[in-house]
Amino acid sequence: MTDGIKDKVVVITGASSGLGEAAARRLARDGAKLVLGARRLDRLNAIAGELGLGSDAVVETDVTKVDQVRRLVDHAVRLHGRIDVIINNAGLMPHSPLERGKVEDWDRMIDVNLKGVLYGIAAALPYMKEQKSGHVINVSSVAGHKVNPGGAVYAATKHGVRVISEGLRQEVKPYNIRTTIISPGAVATELPDSVTEPDVAERIRKVYEMAIPADSFASMVAFAMSQPEDVDVNEILFRPTRQEY
Repeated sequence: MTDGIKDKVVVITGASSGLGEAAARRLARDGAKLVLGARRLDRLNAIAGELGLGSDAVVETDVTKVDQVRRLVDHAVRLHGRIDVIINNAGLMPHSPLERGKVEDWDRMIDVNLKGVLYGIAAALPYMKEQKSGHVINVSSVAGHKVNPGGAVYAATKHGVRVISEGLRQEVKPYNIRTTIISPGAVATELPDSVTEPDVAERIRKVYEMAIPADSFASMVAFAMSQPEDVDVNEILFRPTRQEY
């Protein structure tokens, strides 16, 4: 399934582990030209080395800083002359009941999960409009479709990603730009490690015992990208077969 993938210039945020790393590995295998962003530069360099991408394929990026996200996208365009796809993947999930007042965790989720996506759109959209082509892939979650106790703020950010993506979908029609929301369920990543409350973390770990490999997410990315240019896959929701929530 390399149609629509080979030689496309793809920028991925949160690419140092989990979903972003899995997508990078899959797309590299399919012949994409990758530029990877994350805060952990050592990890990015290791992945780039394994994939034979070279040191110019990585940019240290904190998605809560709009200038750093712009630098990532600008670097991809300088390197390859264009940007075909941005995967706004960086995210965290420090669940906690609202009554505990974990304001710092709330702020982090809003900054990374929501504003980070907006910053990715802001950085990539001017280039895609000028090209009259492009594909914005935003990562939501099952939690963007439903909420459970302890996950209200996370669910709000992930629902917000869906709202932003749908608004973007309608706005970019004149520019031949495609948009996709991917909403994973329990997928094996470092996401549960971002939970700061010990009792909540234990509950999340039990849920993630059924987690499916991050390669499942990479397959969804490849599916959306590989469709003909006149096919716009707008939303993919997937879970482990055993997952009820």
